[in-house]
Amino acid sequence: MLDLKLIRDDPARVRAGLARRGADGDLDELIAVDSEARSLRGEVEEAKAERKRLSKQIGQMRGKGEDSREVEEAAKRLGDSASHGEARLKGIERRRAEMLLALPNLAEDAAPEGGEDDAVVLREVGEPPRFAFEIRDHVEIGEALGIIDLERAAKVSGARFAYLMGGLVRLQLAVVTFALDRLENAGFTPVIPPVLVRESAMVGTGFFPADRASIYETAADDLFLVGTSEVPLAGLHQEEIVHADVLPLRYAGVSTCFRREAGAAGKDTRGIFRVHQFDKVEMFSFTTPEASADEHQLILGMEEDILQALEIPYRVVDIPIGDLGASAARKFDCEAWMPGQQRYREVTSCSNCTDYQARRLKARFRGSRGTQMLHTLNGTAVALARTLIAIIENHQREDGSVAVPEVLRPFGAPAELAAG
Repeated sequence: MLDLKLIRDDPARVRAGLARRGADGDLDELIAVDSEARSLRGEVEEAKAERKRLSKQIGQMRGKGEDSREVEEAAKRLGDSASHGEARLKGIERRRAEMLLALPNLAEDAAPEGGEDDAVVLREVGEPPRFAFEIRDHVEIGEALGIIDLERAAKVSGARFAYLMGGLVRLQLAVVTFALDRLENAGFTPVIPPVLVRESAMVGTGFFPADRASIYETAADDLFLVGTSEVPLAGLHQEEIVHADVLPLRYAGVSTCFRREAGAAGKDTRGIFRVHQFDKVEMFSFTTPEASADEHQLILGMEEDILQALEIPYRVVDIPIGDLGASAARKFDCEAWMPGQQRYREVTSCSNCTDYQARRLKARFRGSRGTQMLHTLNGTAVALARTLIAIIENHQREDGSVAVPEVLRPFGAPAELAAG
């Protein structure tokens, strides 16, 4: 959520920032509603103060045996006016809060302009493999080896679900353990968070109202299945004040995630690239405003370190403003080379959300400059399904088997994925 004080003190800056995101149209109305709320609050407080003064006067008059009926009537009118004003004020403040929640974060100045097709490639790392045989995609390889079963999953759960089986399960668990090992050495505390959360957690992280259509809801319990463990990790310090000395606080969440993928019909439906249920290891950091840019680079560095260790060619792209999520001020994606598609596809992303989520969550820290809002950052260490695709397709062999990266073997991965 944007700082209401900033909107009041520097509306031109906020208007320019929102215009970059195509969201400046509601600002004038918000400013008007805020002005009305502040004016009405002043009237209500003034009426309460005057009523309190009259109440004291009534007591004094009664003590002297004087007729206080006229003053009592005036006090009653003021009380009714204050009650009516408070009722109106609640509605206006509710409207102001709704409008604030609908505004996206202000993008960093360095974030590229444009939409989805305007991402800026910052670097390419590793050479896409050249195969002397016909390339197979992960579905062909997985079904031939009996490690991916889409047909039976569709019978049980419908489209965009999969059974992972045999050596692929061992491989996934090894990737998780390998990633956690790297992250823990970098100061990230492993966490298995709840994956069912209250609406306040979804609102607090900025997924509601913008992405509500993509979230599964358990209506009977008023809970929501998370699409990323960013949500429960952000909620770890909701309504808390931490001391600056403990920052940064870094967490590595391991969870199953769920997304309805509403509006994505017909797009990337083959295999396990875009599924409704998937597993992730997610990084999340709480830090100070001064340190958040460096923390963003640290998270990106962890993502790249993991991809390099897994011998997956990739590129880093700077995401343009028009493709940022509501909470993000800056976002980088790592896109792995997918031989089966003959193109780079997103496998990880990392965002600096500045104080946008923290303000919604009331997550603060106390330091030498008093109490301030924390900055929050998130990044995917490994999105398991897409990481498995990249491993399978980039390390495939002519006989249909897959060579497993050496770095994973100490963590329980098989030496290869092969038939039989």
